[in-house]
Amino acid sequence: MKNLLFAAIALLIPAAALAACTCEAEEEDRDKALALTYKAAALVSILVAGAAGVCLPVAARRWPALSPESGLFFAVKAFAAGVILSTGFIHVLPDAFDSLTSPCIPERPWGDFPFTGFVAMVAAIGTLMVDSYATSYYRRRANVHAPAKDCGGGDEEMLVVHAHAMHDHAHGLVPSSDESDSDDAELLRHRVISQVLELGIIVHSVIIGIALGASQSPKTIKPLIAALSFHQFFEGIGLGGCITQAKFNVRVVATMAIFFSLTTPVGIAVGIGITNIYSETSTTALIVEGVFNSASAGILIYMALVDLLSADFMSPRLQNNGKLQLGANLSLLIGAGCMSLLAKWA
Repeated sequence: MKNLLFAAIALLIPAAALAACTCEAEEEDRDKALALTYKAAALVSILVAGAAGVCLPVAARRWPALSPESGLFFAVKAFAAGVILSTGFIHVLPDAFDSLTSPCIPERPWGDFPFTGFVAMVAAIGTLMVDSYATSYYRRRANVHAPAKDCGGGDEEMLVVHAHAMHDHAHGLVPSSDESDSDDAELLRHRVISQVLELGIIVHSVIIGIALGASQSPKTIKPLIAALSFHQFFEGIGLGGCITQAKFNVRVVATMAIFFSLTTPVGIAVGIGITNIYSETSTTALIVEGVFNSASAGILIYMALVDLLSADFMSPRLQNNGKLQLGANLSLLIGAGCMSLLAKWA
């Protein structure tokens, strides 16, 4: 009899736990006035931190030690890539899993299929396609406009070759047309990378801002102020490094920097505006957040591993310089570690 009683209690404990688990937002620690004060502080702090982070690499390119060709820039870029990789794996993807596996959303179809991983995979593949098609489009266009090299022949062709040889001898080594095309293709690649990376960052930044702005718990908001400020600062450094390598004109750089800096503060403002109608446990909110966070995670992970880390870590310059390689690896680990540590608070 005792065994049956214990068995019954053991079976009822999970049921009681499920019964106690509701999808209603917690009402404790609600203080709208104090929460609004913290939100205003968060808005200013995150705006300043994001602007400082994205502008620092752009401004630093005027210093020879931090130019895109320097070894220190390699280390800074590796640090930023570690930050972005950690953001995707440690911050964004777990939040997506929590949202799309919540008991507050319908079991069908969300419980029948791992949508979080699927959306992240599709986003990563989509990023690869955008990267590939943009590069191939530019190369085709460059080939169409390239001057014909094999149209002439005989003495005329030899004269051109001789003239180029004399020019190179008189003025030093001049990049060939193939090298110039390669540099142009690489420049375009950096521009595609910076724009797609900003898109991935902005998606989850908006969600973070709305969630913070809609919260009415000072206990929740207070630790997020410092954590999200550092979060935006580190992400800004990563994005700013990519923008620096893309060599955009001043107008485009300013537009991208302002857009990144304002995204989370605007999200906070929107969250404040919808405080009375927004519920973080509602079905719609959870599904939208989960899908967008999954897509953002896929983009960020792809960009960090393929476009930022692989391109640099497999380059001859890094492979042939043991000191630079060690520095880049340490910077990568430090960047990933710092951003991972922030997951304790945000």
